[in-house]
Amino acid sequence: MSVESMEALWIAHYDKGVPRQATYPADPLPAILGKNVERWGHLPATYFYGKKLTYRELWDKIMRFAEALARLGVEKETKVGIMLPNCPQFFIAYYATLWLGAVVVNTNPMYVEREIEHQWNDGDVEYAIVLDHLYPKVAPVIGKTQVKKVIVTSLKEALPFPLSMLYPIKAKKQNLFMKVPYGDGVLNFTDLINRTPPTERPFNATLEDLAVLQYTGGTTGVAKGAMLTHKNILANVVQINTWFPEVRINEERVVGLLPLFHVFGMTVCMNYALYTGSYVCLIPKFEINDLLKLLHKFKPTLFPGVPTLYVAILNHPRISSFDLSSVKFCITGSAPMPVEVMKKFEEMTGSIIVEGFGLSEASPVTHCNPIRGLRKPGSVGLPMPDTYVKIVDIESGERELPPGEAGELVVKGPQVMKGYWKKPEETKQTLRDGWLYTGDIAMMDSDGYTFIVDRKKDMIIAGGYNIYPREIDEVLYSHPKVLDAATIGVKDPYRGETVKVFVVPKPGETLTEEEIISFCKTRLAAYKVPKIVEIRDNLPKSSVGKILRKDLKAEEEARLAQQQK
Repeated sequence: MSVESMEALWIAHYDKGVPRQATYPADPLPAILGKNVERWGHLPATYFYGKKLTYRELWDKIMRFAEALARLGVEKETKVGIMLPNCPQFFIAYYATLWLGAVVVNTNPMYVEREIEHQWNDGDVEYAIVLDHLYPKVAPVIGKTQVKKVIVTSLKEALPFPLSMLYPIKAKKQNLFMKVPYGDGVLNFTDLINRTPPTERPFNATLEDLAVLQYTGGTTGVAKGAMLTHKNILANVVQINTWFPEVRINEERVVGLLPLFHVFGMTVCMNYALYTGSYVCLIPKFEINDLLKLLHKFKPTLFPGVPTLYVAILNHPRISSFDLSSVKFCITGSAPMPVEVMKKFEEMTGSIIVEGFGLSEASPVTHCNPIRGLRKPGSVGLPMPDTYVKIVDIESGERELPPGEAGELVVKGPQVMKGYWKKPEETKQTLRDGWLYTGDIAMMDSDGYTFIVDRKKDMIIAGGYNIYPREIDEVLYSHPKVLDAATIGVKDPYRGETVKVFVVPKPGETLTEEEIISFCKTRLAAYKVPKIVEIRDNLPKSSVGKILRKDLKAEEEARLAQQQK
């Protein structure tokens, strides 16, 4: 079937009120926020451990920080690295940078010196905004990069009294660095805001200008900078807003736990939330007890998350003592959502979980299940408005496959990146005739719903059979004693590769290799059944909770190399 034929199938399953094509404003996001503040400036924008900022207060800080950056030399196209956890300073730094027509380079606070140096050199970063705890990692890198000024902030600066006074004591106990040597190119974030007037400089970017260098997670190799324009990030926010017609302007309360430096958190917890005038509870670090207390107090209505987060909540021993009934629906992505986890979480909270799909190169959302319509467990849903999708053969990437056949997922839409920063060859391989080749193996059914089978690079070929780790993961997650699970292929002299699984039991439970293999034998074809099982206390995860198969593979390769010595 052609793309046009498939399109008719998926449009038929759109929720009532969701159009095939969205209407996009002429202004980029920072200009829209500035205009909206005039209308709803008195409403709360951010909540940080009890301290609230209204939209007007937030905007005042954005405008002051924009002027401070401009006086330091930031101008159109200047690259500004933001290395912060979720806190109001992130919102301020991000929108102030974009207001000047400069480019945000989102930087993972968990990066080590080598990774920071690589990203800032690759991204031509000249100014950096970092947390005080991270300064010891940043300081040795500065002389090896083009960075001219480092602006440092502390979580203390965003906390209410008396927490702001107690925080340094807590930080000292946890051995968190706070004594920053200000001066000589190192400046304080709050000091700059307090002594600088709001800027009178007009917004200095067009929709076609570069807004963000969003580096890919690096889970499949060296991280590359996806060039997201103002049009890209605006389009994705509008697409999401169009997809959820039930979202009430100025009335929603959003859980801001997904890392803002990650494209999912950036778009859903910040840009989309501010676009709709929502109230965002910013949470800098995941700690299950603190999270549940905050949710109980804040009474959120929208809860963007990832599967591991919902798993942690479900397995909390005192979950029944926390009230989560305010949550209307949850948006999940970044990693496959086990069907069993989705069912149990919805039963416990009364909310609706809609699973979607996206990638850094698409700002990120390309698919989502409808809220009220047909949600297919295991599916990432339907293409968003103005998004075109097809499945093509893995070998050539040119032959379009019919419903029911697995191949590479390719997408096209206004949210798709301009290309990879300074990587023309990789751009040519990934963007072909306007189509983004995702590297994901997927299947589309006869209703137009997309099912992600696996990453192209994660596929296991054992004895000539194609085996997709995600399918095995789904089976493992349905085991009542399993908390976390991951599947990889390991070298095998006879089959080429064989299936190995890593399993983390739930607290208080014990599992054996024989128990897991026996469980899988009744649910999987013989060639898919794991041959090796490793029971572990935990699995390596990214900052958004995605299990890092590449780390598990690296462990196996190192183990094999050691055995061969």
